[in-house]
Amino acid sequence: MVIIRAAQMDDCPAMLELIRELAEYERQPHAVTVSMEEFVDSGFGDHPVWGAFVAERNSRIVGLALYYIRYSTWKGRRLYLEDLIVTADERGAGIGKLLLDRTIAFAQQQGYSGIMWQVLDWNAPAIAFYKKYQADFDSEWVNVSLNF
Repeated sequence: MVIIRAAQMDDCPAMLELIRELAEYERQPHAVTVSMEEFVDSGFGDHPVWGAFVAERNSRIVGLALYYIRYSTWKGRRLYLEDLIVTADERGAGIGKLLLDRTIAFAQQQGYSGIMWQVLDWNAPAIAFYKKYQADFDSEWVNVSLNF
């Protein structure tokens, strides 16, 4: 049985391991540079900037939906789904659906105007999964970032 629940501080090592697993899958194994201290503080410190739901099976964290609140001057408050991750050996078992459904329910309960996220254009399984939700795919916008 899979339990979907709000993440707790003690889940951070397992969550960060899932994030590293995702980076491997996305062909960016060295891109995860966040320290455990920063990860814990930014989620559970005095001024948390992210929240998460975890999927737990047999006392093991097997999935994660990490989000934060963003603001659109056109739409108002929206949830940004930073990562939806299910460990490789648990994919295809409906855990991603459970996590995304819980995240959608949370956003609706909070009165947010919607959810946004990104998916790599080559990640066909994820794209097919999101299409089941009738998600809108936008080809007009270009990702931009400034790294320090």
